[in-house]
Amino acid sequence: MRITALTLAAGLLLTACATPPGGDFGGVTPPPPPPPPPGPGQGPVLADWRGPITAFDRDRLNRLDRAWAQALSEARRFEGSGDLASLGALVDPRAAVSGAEPPPGDYRCRTVKLGNQNTQGLGYVVYGWFDCRIEQTGRGLKLSKLTGSQRQTGLLFPETPQRLIFLGGLSVADEPPASSYGQNPERDLVGVFERIGSRRWRLVLPYPQLESTLDVIELVAN
Repeated sequence: MRITALTLAAGLLLTACATPPGGDFGGVTPPPPPPPPPGPGQGPVLADWRGPITAFDRDRLNRLDRAWAQALSEARRFEGSGDLASLGALVDPRAAVSGAEPPPGDYRCRTVKLGNQNTQGLGYVVYGWFDCRIEQTGRGLKLSKLTGSQRQTGLLFPETPQRLIFLGGLSVADEPPASSYGQNPERDLVGVFERIGSRRWRLVLPYPQLESTLDVIELVAN
């Protein structure tokens, strides 16, 4: 009897110490482990341009309509270089359509400079085609103009179905690609990215630091 009692007691003790059904969480499935930290060079996706934008660039963005009107007026009043009349929707302030977010990939692109900050010289310049790229990064969509003497690089921030906000920088001549936005105020750029047709987009930059009143960069998907 004593052996039987001891055996029964040992069995009850093992039952009391056993793991309950479902593991240590009393029948509740344990939560998944936290996601791994971002890899090297990656940060959180910047979902809102209102955080990093500077006061100076916010003012430039707020004056976009005025920049369009001024630039087009100057382009019509002064002699220019290139065929301005053939650009159509590219230089129409109201040409934007829904579906502004572009697919990643390679693009051919060209710059049109409208107006002149010095109120003298050429009223517009239509440049030839260069290479651009849009890529998905850990911080969001990144736009880069890869060739040409003036090269813009920056991030595209979703805002509405008809436009994204561009915050970036400018490198010229043999300089390396522009540093992150906010690191060099003299080269910072702010703009609006819009779709204007099938596989056709534009980046509109009001009051750029160099030369013109308004820069328009056309991008056509390859």
